Amino acid sequence: MKSYRKNGVRPLASWRRVSVTLVFMMLATTLLAKTLDMQILSSEFFEAQGDARQLRTVSISAHRGDIVDRNGEPFAVSAPVNSIWVNPKVAIDHLDELAPVAKLLSLDLISLKEKVKRQASREFMYLKRHASPELADEVIALKVPGIALRNEYRRYYPSGEVAAHIIGFSDIDDNGQEGIELAFNEWLKGHPGKKRVIRDRLGRAFDDVERIKSAEQGKALKLSIDKRLQYLTYRKLKAAVLKHNAVAGSAVVLDVRTGEVLAMVNQPSFNVNDRKQLTPQATRNRAVTDVFEPGSTMKPLTIAAALESGRWKPFYKVETAPGYMRVKGNMIRDHKNYGDLDVGGVLEKSSNVGISKIALAMDAEQQWSMYQKLGLGMVTGSGFPGEASGQLSLNALNNDFERASMAFGYGVSVTALQLAHAYSAIAADGVLRPVNFIYDDEQAKGADVTGQRVMSAETARAVRKMMQRVISDKGTGKRASVANYSVAGKTGTVHKFIAGGYAEDRYLSIFAGMVPADKPELVMVVMIDEPRNGEYFGGLVAAPVFSQVMTGAMRLLDIAPDRISKKQLMNAGSASQGGKA
Repeated sequence: MKSYRKNGVRPLASWRRVSVTLVFMMLATTLLAKTLDMQILSSEFFEAQGDARQLRTVSISAHRGDIVDRNGEPFAVSAPVNSIWVNPKVAIDHLDELAPVAKLLSLDLISLKEKVKRQASREFMYLKRHASPELADEVIALKVPGIALRNEYRRYYPSGEVAAHIIGFSDIDDNGQEGIELAFNEWLKGHPGKKRVIRDRLGRAFDDVERIKSAEQGKALKLSIDKRLQYLTYRKLKAAVLKHNAVAGSAVVLDVRTGEVLAMVNQPSFNVNDRKQLTPQATRNRAVTDVFEPGSTMKPLTIAAALESGRWKPFYKVETAPGYMRVKGNMIRDHKNYGDLDVGGVLEKSSNVGISKIALAMDAEQQWSMYQKLGLGMVTGSGFPGEASGQLSLNALNNDFERASMAFGYGVSVTALQLAHAYSAIAADGVLRPVNFIYDDEQAKGADVTGQRVMSAETARAVRKMMQRVISDKGTGKRASVANYSVAGKTGTVHKFIAGGYAEDRYLSIFAGMVPADKPELVMVVMIDEPRNGEYFGGLVAAPVFSQVMTGAMRLLDIAPDRISKKQLMNAGSASQGGKA
């Protein structure tokens, strides 16, 4: 074979070595150039690309402000919980692993997969809001790619149904929906913050990088409500509604000096912690949204107007015989012929004839103006969501029968809160103070609350004195009495208004009063809707609730008795002397 060697070297082998060397040199140069580009020339671009795949901006949940009573007892609190979510971008490649997750969360697997597919371009989707700690731990233990937890807060209401209508509730996103939660939503609501986190390949955050914005926690709110009195009022109203097989009931207790709402309850109620019970029918606060005709509880307001007009004095006589009268072709009746009554006797016997004659003897403007000054026909200004204004018709100015009917509580409508507000002016020596649900530290120190004078102190005291006769053995409200305390009040029994007129056998039972009568501290209104167990008069159905609640309230609020008998004083003195001996 002919050799092609020259100087002992094969030309082809030499070329191969050169070629391989050149290739390796080119590869090394390329890698070096790429490294130089990535590490130095284009480092910012690649860092951004890396961060985009790992760094994420997430929200920091904010704590909603607590709601407490005047003594700091909780009505609404927020507790930390976990919500379970999925990153569809990650989970789309692991659909078969979602089966155990769907089973634990009671979700339909097919629907879950379809939803993940539809949201494949997104990085966040809730699977279960506010999960229990046990459930959250079980789901995370499955280690399914894309499944993670998010820290949130859940609202709890320790008082349950007792204060449900006042406090209301917030939705799952912590926005107030009813009651105080809605009225003061901006005050209570927190504002979420933002932070950057690093996520692992499963989409779970494992390190905080930067806090962009701190969460702003919601502010706490202290209510004027006394939780002790709220519980007491709730129990007594519920017992009465059950006893009389009534359709519904409401009760309101106001502080005379401040205008604060100390208790407000309704029946039926609902457990605000059970969202299945949150229906419009159940959640409305009847004491501020439902209107009714006040019946004879309107009579003290009419007498106040009469005394203010100067046409009447407490000792003036009214002829009510023969127990009925006709006005504009319409008959007005009493239960029986009471004969001649003084003005206080008209209240004591609850004479429709007597109060009609008193009303018709003064100018229509004087009567209507007093009702308006006392807040009838307008909201109280409490700020409670959905508060009704009631009705005070101007037609009565030109119609004697309407004037007479309005004098004993027909043809006018009020809420339980409105009626209590009106009575508070009589209790406060003629000054009408604004209704308030919020506790004021200055008021607690004894600061005067500005109000509007709507009648003279002399008139208010005279009306209170007449109202005390209603609670006597001869009056219609004797079951409203409170041992060792003077009570002023008025019963009311109203035929219920239905489509087409008034029902003959369906009633509202009402009592409105104040205690102690000489210098009132509290005003309370009780309204029981359609008692169906035989008794229906306000003095038999509503008055006992007033008595039971006020008896407890005097003790809870440490209000001194003003009607201690001589026998009690003697016994107390004997006990004191015996103690010293």
